Amino acid sequence: MSRKQIVILDKETLGSDLDISALRQFGDVIEFKITTANETFDNIKNANIVITNKVVITAEMMEKSPKLELICIAATGMNNVDLDAAQKLNIPVKNVAGYSTNSVVQHTFSLLFYLMEHMDYYDHSVRSGLWSMSGLFTNVGHPFHEIAGKKWGIIGMGSIGKEVAKVATAFGAHVGYYSTSGESRSSSYLQQPLDVLLSTSDIISIHAPLNDKTYALINENNLPFLKDKAVLLNLGRGGIINETDLAYELERREIYAGLDVLEQEPIEAGNPLMKIKHQERLLITPHIAWASIEARENLLKGIVENIETYLKGI
Repeated sequence: MSRKQIVILDKETLGSDLDISALRQFGDVIEFKITTANETFDNIKNANIVITNKVVITAEMMEKSPKLELICIAATGMNNVDLDAAQKLNIPVKNVAGYSTNSVVQHTFSLLFYLMEHMDYYDHSVRSGLWSMSGLFTNVGHPFHEIAGKKWGIIGMGSIGKEVAKVATAFGAHVGYYSTSGESRSSSYLQQPLDVLLSTSDIISIHAPLNDKTYALINENNLPFLKDKAVLLNLGRGGIINETDLAYELERREIYAGLDVLEQEPIEAGNPLMKIKHQERLLITPHIAWASIEARENLLKGIVENIETYLKGI
């Protein structure tokens, strides 16, 4: 079997620390740190196997790349490739599912703890010298609650949602969920209508896909249902929360939001969330929940397995 040309279109999104040497057993690997829309065709036109995280591959690009025989998506979501065109052209498209569950669950709690325990306030009190000047051994200027005994509402009870539910339960939370598909996803937890979940939960975390049912699911009509001091976390997809409506609600009253995903990534300078006065109520991370070292190693392993399986079958 001849050696393949393997092209990685956006290696920088996988991290410079990820050792991709396992891919070289299959052929010659060409890496591009990033690939713009204008560069994509030139970068794939001679490739046998293409690995993409977020770079979009269109029908026209595939049609004009006669050597292309396999597309590996370095993610779970597959919306960046024209799947109908790939099927017509007999080009398999393989993703990797489940590689980042532990990482996303961990980051969910990282966002929560930062906001719920007011870490920004307490860190500032130490670094600014305010604690030293107080003469007290402690500082309880910004009281915080425990998870135990609180109601945790989960939007999207898939594999990640279920793992979050397990950990939340271990902390002593009472878990309920809203199914974005309308199907019952778990007999272990109480399924609730969205308005009931929002109005009764102290903590709400989103772990749902973005689709017609979930776009702008959280908006000006239901954000007012949130309890005062509630914490809203989005680790699903940007676009599920209307960001303009959320910015307004964060200014209006004391609720908290932790976001790892946004509708436009990276965040635009004009995003209203960048301009709110009460920044202590908001924590945004740059879509990193999926990206622990272990998760990215699992992702690469899944890509290698997908290539191996394909090559064995031809």
